[in-house]
Amino acid sequence: MTPEQEHVQPAAAQPARQPAPAPARSKGWVVGRVAGAPVVITPSWFLAAFVLTLLFAPNVQSAAPHLGAGVYVVAFAFVLLLFGSVFLHEAAHALVARARGQQVTELAVTLWGGHTAYTGGLARPFDGFIVAVVGPVTNLVLAAGFWLAYQAQPVLTVPTLLLYAAALSNAFVGVFNLLPGLPLDGGQILESAVWAVTGNRGRGTVVAGWAGRVVAVGVLVWAILWPYLEGRSPGLTTVLWSALLAAFLWSGAGAAIANGRRRAVVGGLSVASLAVPAVTVPLGATVAAATVAAETTGAGSGTMVVVTGADGVPLAVVDPDAAARVPAEAAVRTTVDAVAVPFVPGSAVDAGLSGQAMLARLAATSGGARLVPVTDGGRVTGVLDLTAVARALRGGR
Repeated sequence: MTPEQEHVQPAAAQPARQPAPAPARSKGWVVGRVAGAPVVITPSWFLAAFVLTLLFAPNVQSAAPHLGAGVYVVAFAFVLLLFGSVFLHEAAHALVARARGQQVTELAVTLWGGHTAYTGGLARPFDGFIVAVVGPVTNLVLAAGFWLAYQAQPVLTVPTLLLYAAALSNAFVGVFNLLPGLPLDGGQILESAVWAVTGNRGRGTVVAGWAGRVVAVGVLVWAILWPYLEGRSPGLTTVLWSALLAAFLWSGAGAAIANGRRRAVVGGLSVASLAVPAVTVPLGATVAAATVAAETTGAGSGTMVVVTGADGVPLAVVDPDAAARVPAEAAVRTTVDAVAVPFVPGSAVDAGLSGQAMLARLAATSGGARLVPVTDGGRVTGVLDLTAVARALRGGR
């Protein structure tokens, strides 16, 4: 989840999976693989299983008092059913994400439920919608199946009780995750809708993030006010769990807002706007000839001089400071390769690149160099300084 960031979520609230670059795998035990990714049981899951077993045991006791200590076995069986449903929720996300061209990196079962992480970047609003909606839909289908099985039982038995609990818990997980705010799945659906309408994914992320903050406040308000509407005081355990859930949702929403703003900044970057113009001289030209070429272009004092091979391929960029230190009488016989810095082979970027595609290209081909050549239709038109790209990113953030 996704950068894209890793997110964990409550058992009743699996956040939308946000893509993340090369996320680290969660600590825990790998128990299998889904969509080519490891399924990890984290140590925190055991704490969640213990707490949920204790919380569910009184309900089992009231429904089946004859079980004695066996109520804890039944309660733990319910916990396994619940986390099994969470796993199917995450597996649905993973399988659809892979089908939409993403690389799934892990499925983890955690203290708060589970998360799925993938990389690759969603290309279209529909991709975000379908990856997000399939999780809650899986839970609602499970809820319907458990409910039908419960209705078919002639008497109330322990298995019947488990069917009833599984139906209600899956229904709650499915409906809760459809609430329209990040980091919930419903938030990713809202993000995709705004993205589809405006054509701006960053705007969709910011809108869904603010909606997520509204959901976070609503969860806490509901936990406190609902009991009063029923004529009773709110329970301390319910308020504490709701406060933790609200804090988690608020934090996830804030991260989504920051991510959306960064995405908007990235979307506004382009090679054309950041590159400086350049003129070309052939390999073997003199420093004097390069100086004259730069001064006669009319492109301004910031014009760079790029040395090209016989086939027009950019080979190096002239260091203006080094060229300026060459005495005038020596400049007419000193070749430009003496004052030029070689480009990384294959590092040229197209002048039409922008946004994430530009950053991906630079990351893949720049080889750590500061300067890369810019081409347009195979012709060298400029030089891009990667420190200018970094400044633009920092300024936007």
